[in-house]
Amino acid sequence: MLGRLLLLFLLTPAVELGLLIQVDKLIGFWPTIGVIVATGIAGSYLARREGVQTWRRLNERLSRGDLPGTELMDGVIILVAGALLVTPGVLTDAFGFLGLLPPTRALIRKVLMRRFQSKMQEGSMQIQFGIFGGAAPGPNGSAPNGPSGSNQTWKGTSQQVPRHSQDTSRKTDGASDDPFTADRSDER
Repeated sequence: MLGRLLLLFLLTPAVELGLLIQVDKLIGFWPTIGVIVATGIAGSYLARREGVQTWRRLNERLSRGDLPGTELMDGVIILVAGALLVTPGVLTDAFGFLGLLPPTRALIRKVLMRRFQSKMQEGSMQIQFGIFGGAAPGPNGSAPNGPSGSNQTWKGTSQQVPRHSQDTSRKTDGASDDPFTADRSDER
């Protein structure tokens, strides 16, 4: 991991600087500055346009009750591509434009999905929720196995979201349809 970070933060700017010097020698200083500004503006416009289209597709899939996996992956690719395009440089601009164009974005998504699938099949995929890899807070505000000491196990389907649309803790008959196995009758 450290090697990748070194590559990203040391080698990439060095290569970018070298490429910008070569472009400067080829077309001159002010045209080089113009190209940097133009790619930043064009990248911002394209990222916004593609992001809005992806957002619409995501909402359409959600309204039909489908999972928007493709749209979520496209959104991440567009976000990274937009960040690359507003970063001055030739190499980052090239990769940024590749991420914003729908045909090349589809290829990037396909490669990433294959990688995720192979990691999941190997059992080496790690997904962390919460801040800085910590456990996300549960429905009662505490983290699972956290300070409250509750050990809650999820029992339900992916469609059930506890306490998302209504507060189920205020039932009058004392019954609870809470998908967690922990008894919370003492919290009422």
